[in-house]
Amino acid sequence: MADMTLKDRIIRLIETDGPIPVSTYMQLALHDTAQGYYATRPGLGTDFITAPEVSQIFGELLGLWAVHEWKALGEPGTFQLVEIGPGRGTLMADALRLAYVAGGRKFADAAQLRLVEPSPELRKVQTERLKDYEPAFSDTLSEVPAGPMVLLANEYLDCLPARQFRKDGGTWRECVIGLDDDGNLAFGLAADEARAPERSADTAQCVEVQTGFDLLIADLVTRADPFRALFLDYGPADATPGDSLRAFKLGEQVSPLAFPGDADLTVDVDFGRLKRLATKIGLDVTGPTPQGMFLMGLGAQARLNQLVEANPDHAEAIYNNAQRLIDPKDMGSRFKAICLSSKALPHPAGF
Repeated sequence: MADMTLKDRIIRLIETDGPIPVSTYMQLALHDTAQGYYATRPGLGTDFITAPEVSQIFGELLGLWAVHEWKALGEPGTFQLVEIGPGRGTLMADALRLAYVAGGRKFADAAQLRLVEPSPELRKVQTERLKDYEPAFSDTLSEVPAGPMVLLANEYLDCLPARQFRKDGGTWRECVIGLDDDGNLAFGLAADEARAPERSADTAQCVEVQTGFDLLIADLVTRADPFRALFLDYGPADATPGDSLRAFKLGEQVSPLAFPGDADLTVDVDFGRLKRLATKIGLDVTGPTPQGMFLMGLGAQARLNQLVEANPDHAEAIYNNAQRLIDPKDMGSRFKAICLSSKALPHPAGF
């Protein structure tokens, strides 16, 4: 048992209990505490690259956003500055560098840096990069201490487990993962009929429903103190994704079933459903807004001009990297920003 890979364990699970839903497979492949991808193989910069790695402007603008929202909370003397899924700490390092300038000593003294990161390997990297800010860690959002909170999360929602439903003739069935005749992992359909997926169109043949939204919203709505939470990720603004499950390894797209635990899995975020669920449970929701528009609203052009002026020898690279974040033909349109807040706060910046 000690030498079993995660793939071996999943096969054994299916042999014992039968096919598993796509959501269960995603949970194991990404978040298994012993052999899941995020626990053991942080692939930032190799398997995939995120906006903070593209340009420092991304994190810097989010730092300015955090200062603005701390002020919107009433400038509490102590508050939790939280990032979920902080990767190698790049975003938060860039954010705090500018936030400490814009917010001054009062912001610096008030901010209690809290990173929601279950991976021991990534915690080591984050601790080293952010050592000047004395980060504390939590495994989950529910463990973040009480008090006012400003939360940042980039490319977190897309790794929340999703169930898939496919129309088989005129009947909806849940997509599952079982074994083929050779004992390999294979996609299939559950034998039992499933209830029609939420907001499923008559013409849709496959619908994804991210089950992780419910826990996220519950963790937010139970907080007694004011908060503001910003999420940036990719997906349609108000359409239910179909089959968007993808896997990436060493920068290449691979089969989602080929390397469980050794490849990143992702799905398109259903921003429309997230907004409906959050609104229904009593949160204020702003967005989703295209990332390019959001960053421009925070002052991306002004910051770009400053960096180019200060680094003329690298002006072209600085400009091109910033354009990747903003250009609608690149990340500017496909990625969205959405803000979830406790009630009665001023309008968030950038929207």
